[in-house]
Amino acid sequence: MIGILLAMLDNMIVGTAMPTIVGDLGGLNHFAWVVTAYTLASAVSTPIWGKLSDLYGRKGMFMASIVVFLIGSALAGTSGSMTELIAYRAVQGLGAGGLMVGAMAIMAEMVAPKDRGKTQGLFAAVMPLAMVGGPLLGGFITDNLDWRWSFYVNLPLGILALLVVGASSLHLPKRTGKAVIDYWGAALLTVGIGSLVLLATWGGTEYAWGSWQIIGLGVLTVVALTAFVWVERRVPEPLLPLRLFKIRNFTLASALAFMSGFAMFGAVSFLPQYQQIVQGASATNSGLLLLPLMAGMLVFSTVTGQLTSRTGHYRTFPIVGMAGMAVGTLLLTQLDTTTSSFTSSLFLVVMGAGLGLLMGTTNLIAQNSVDMRELGVATSTATFARSMGGSLGVAVLGSIFTGRITDSMTSALGSAGSQITSSGGQLSPKMIEALPAPVRDAYTGGMVSGIQSVFLWATAFLVIGFVASWFIKSEPLRGATVASSDGKPVAKPVPVLAD
Repeated sequence: MIGILLAMLDNMIVGTAMPTIVGDLGGLNHFAWVVTAYTLASAVSTPIWGKLSDLYGRKGMFMASIVVFLIGSALAGTSGSMTELIAYRAVQGLGAGGLMVGAMAIMAEMVAPKDRGKTQGLFAAVMPLAMVGGPLLGGFITDNLDWRWSFYVNLPLGILALLVVGASSLHLPKRTGKAVIDYWGAALLTVGIGSLVLLATWGGTEYAWGSWQIIGLGVLTVVALTAFVWVERRVPEPLLPLRLFKIRNFTLASALAFMSGFAMFGAVSFLPQYQQIVQGASATNSGLLLLPLMAGMLVFSTVTGQLTSRTGHYRTFPIVGMAGMAVGTLLLTQLDTTTSSFTSSLFLVVMGAGLGLLMGTTNLIAQNSVDMRELGVATSTATFARSMGGSLGVAVLGSIFTGRITDSMTSALGSAGSQITSSGGQLSPKMIEALPAPVRDAYTGGMVSGIQSVFLWATAFLVIGFVASWFIKSEPLRGATVASSDGKPVAKPVPVLAD
């Protein structure tokens, strides 16, 4: 629970600080990479952490991920340029990849699927603190201190997490046998995913779609991912066992996690920019304006967990969740320069409700489809899919977002307007407010166009997910039995937390 709090607080705090960070370090056209570097590193490292926990033990790997996360946080606070911040956020993301998967895999190993909804309710109890504390703390730091404390604040909480986890009486099964790490798989996956995100980010913005750079990235993506599949079919301990994707529910759960991540990260990444610059909110208030999204997620996630534990039924939740998220993002396409904070908050509640119905359910479906020895890799795959969706979502939507701002500035001000954005002009919310009216109007107009386009694309993506959710099969949640890799139940004891 402390590890999850650590990861959630970081996302909430940094999100509210981003407009000020851009104003200090410059690099408007690269600001999305502050989020993309984090989510990409988290996505790539998630299956690695999951596999390492299967091989070496969950507690040790969980603590190791906290240490890496803290190192990245400390470095990010020392950043002197946008390039350094992006690099250090990647280090932070490497550690973050093990936080959620470590916590969820430990829970899955201790608690039977039929009782897991109640335990997920305990995990959900952490969310209000992150939801309220994160935006308030991030806004306070941005408005009253230096934005660098948005990263330094992780250090005391991380040290507390290490002390508590290290001193806990957590007894999990010991791993036996020789550990084999799929280094080739990890390297090829990193190259393939990294190339894909660069292609999505640079295509049509930094380079033309027909340029040799974009074509080269496309070829590299295909070659690396094809080689990854070839390797995974042949190594004794694959990073991502491809046989798991023969299980329909496992594959669909991973796909839904990917699609929900695509939309979720878009909302958290770009809405603070709109709220601070277009709606005129302070950093503190822009963080609080995201609370309706998180509140909707909290309430519906908790209720979903309780209902799943009591009834054993879960198939309806992903369907309704995808529909709710799609309706929420469609409503958010209506944001403009006159939209009130109250109206946008109502839209966010709808989106958050859909997200709450999906978050715990997708992990539960994935875990319920595999045997105990592969809980780590199953959990990490679902988490990886969500992080990968977030990485591509921020990359693609970020290009659209900044492109709309550039087009608006160029249309209104000519070459002078495009230079402000393409050169990475240091425009904080306070600086934008002080600009001449024509320049300010062009900038806010571009931002409105960008935010509308972001949520329009997210809606289209979620509609596909809604269709896919109908193909999930309703299978009984297991008690002290788990599934083998072919989906058949196998009796195994469920470990417990020792007194």
